[in-house]
Amino acid sequence: MPELRKDPITGRWVIISSERGKRPNEFHDQRDKKRAGFCPFCAGNERTTPNEILAYRDNGQPNGPGWRLRTVPNKFPALQIEGSLNKQGEGIFDKMSGIGAHEVIIESPEHTATLATLPQKAMEEVLWAYRDRMEDLKKDTRFQYTLIFKNEGITAGATLEHTHSQLIALPIVPIQVQEEIDGSRRHYGLKERCIFCDIIRQEIQVKTRVVLETSLFIALAPYAPRFPFETWIMPKQHLSCYSCSTNDDYHDLAGILQNVLRRIDRALSYPPYNYIIHTSPFRDERNDYYHWHIELMPKLTNVAGFEWGSGFYINPTPPEDAAKFLREIKV
Repeated sequence: MPELRKDPITGRWVIISSERGKRPNEFHDQRDKKRAGFCPFCAGNERTTPNEILAYRDNGQPNGPGWRLRTVPNKFPALQIEGSLNKQGEGIFDKMSGIGAHEVIIESPEHTATLATLPQKAMEEVLWAYRDRMEDLKKDTRFQYTLIFKNEGITAGATLEHTHSQLIALPIVPIQVQEEIDGSRRHYGLKERCIFCDIIRQEIQVKTRVVLETSLFIALAPYAPRFPFETWIMPKQHLSCYSCSTNDDYHDLAGILQNVLRRIDRALSYPPYNYIIHTSPFRDERNDYYHWHIELMPKLTNVAGFEWGSGFYINPTPPEDAAKFLREIKV
């Protein structure tokens, strides 16, 4: 029988409707076919991108070959970096100038690389680049938040197949992050505990939704997932902001994130996916109520009219089944 489940953080309801679903082994190979042609992100083509903001390189000059990772402004940015916010009202409506930063983290010079296949040290450098850019952008007083996200595969929103992540620095806190913050504050106000820490403690005891654990991190299927095989990765100790993490944290995170990606590749035949990093806003980075985390979502279902109209999500795969299947994958 279908179930309605309530997300304990935001209060959002989802429908777990397993009768509508496929078994994991029924997903066919979903890898995008590699397209021939020119790629601006490949080594040797640096002149075709905007000048790099950040690079980790073994040799060579800025904006030339020899790099392991590059961060460049998005050539077609959603927001522009120059200008003032110019907040104003039009009657009951509010608006401001479209000010922000939109950057691309090119994760490898190799065109066919993926995060799952990179050496762990290279994965760790990707995580360091996220931190370095967050730390730099928070110095700009116009910005309140930086959202890090990755679109892997055409149907997940990637316009270039070369492995890369993106960040957008914003003058406001995104609504989905704010909903999590508000829910976390309510829980802390009632119980003086972080709700994410409570979830982690309970899931470690129950085990049924845990995918993987390390000494520092846990990967689990959330109790009320919006999407099949949605997986969250969280530090086991309370940490309110991504950039508050230590060297050991990033090393451990690189290992567990790659392990989960490899399991998803093998379990679901290399699906397109998105992941996002949710962290505390710049103006309240260190607090006792919110807990930074990664939300990883394979692209296996479509959001359609019911979801858009109701705010409910229909998920055909119970999280207990998804976690068990991923736990049993050999990597």
